[in-house]
Amino acid sequence: MYIVIVGAGKVGYFLAKRLCLNKHTVSIVDKDKQLCEETAKELEALVINGDGCDPNILKEAGIARADVVAAVTGDDEDNLIICQLAKEIFKVRRAVGRVNNPDSEHTFTELGVDVPVDSTKIIAKIIEEEVSFSDFVNLMSFKRGKLAIVRLDLPDDSPVINRQVQDIRLPADSVLVSIVRGEEVIVPKGNTILQPGDDIIALTVVGNEPQLLNLLVGKI
Repeated sequence: MYIVIVGAGKVGYFLAKRLCLNKHTVSIVDKDKQLCEETAKELEALVINGDGCDPNILKEAGIARADVVAAVTGDDEDNLIICQLAKEIFKVRRAVGRVNNPDSEHTFTELGVDVPVDSTKIIAKIIEEEVSFSDFVNLMSFKRGKLAIVRLDLPDDSPVINRQVQDIRLPADSVLVSIVRGEEVIVPKGNTILQPGDDIIALTVVGNEPQLLNLLVGKI
């Protein structure tokens, strides 16, 4: 894929580095000239010094052929403008925006950002999971906030232990996507039997998470 990343700070740098290692073609835009020079020395990527809110700068970065635009600056307003330019002006198929202030996430969703990534929320959930050993973590919402990917660990007393997937009545518009069992990754089938300690990844409609938790873990 061809990916335009706006923001060469730590988030943008490590995102670009990972994508380059995965053989994607990446271009990076940032206002800070020194940061651009340092990034250009370390990554095999096109680096443009300029304002990502400027359509001409985005053109220089190759946005016309981009599959994805990721706006990951430290400014929510800039990220929103960049995503809107990508979607409305350049017709980029997918726009991902970093949300620095959790209060901005709803605005990003309403204005058409495909995946508003609230780093604060994600980090908080990771911390809460490690500290409280919570059974349930909402990883990310997408499709304008209508769907959510969630992860949960099945405890020993889960009501679905030793039951086949086909015998479990999931909430409406929910599906089990994968099961991580030790070192094994399992794509659930009808006859797959759930076991204690299974790490479940599920897809559900936003709002159905408590029902899913109640069904699989046995508590809210």
